Amino acid sequence: MDSARAIEHLLYAYADRIDDGDFAGVGALFAHGAFVGVRGAAAVQALYEQTTRRHPVPGHDGPGTPRTQHQVSNVVVEVDDDAGTGTCRSRFTVLQATDTLPLQVVVAGRYRDTFHRIDGVWWFASREADVDLVGDVSQHLLPGVLP
Repeated sequence: MDSARAIEHLLYAYADRIDDGDFAGVGALFAHGAFVGVRGAAAVQALYEQTTRRHPVPGHDGPGTPRTQHQVSNVVVEVDDDAGTGTCRSRFTVLQATDTLPLQVVVAGRYRDTFHRIDGVWWFASREADVDLVGDVSQHLLPGVLP
């Protein structure tokens, strides 16, 4: 797999893991990097556990999921294979539906990412998120996260 495709896979793994409520898995993507200034796997996992609401999923054990679908689009990846670095800008749209919230877009914005290759494997070096639009996040974020 070429480097640009490997980086795209990181973008999609992030979205899948959040939607699955796998905050440890999200954290693992930042084992060698930072998410909005929070560095390392354990710290990123803790950030999500402290901010993101999970809802029970009928027929499944565990803490549940955010009941979201993160859509990533407008992906532009640039890679310097010789240096083992890359950058990406993309857009995100988060859809959500819960028992009390009908299906709707709850937040949309832009990601600005950097990547580095360590021992032949691509990792997030940093991810910044700019939120452009905010809808009803009452079922997505835990109380006190937004003013």
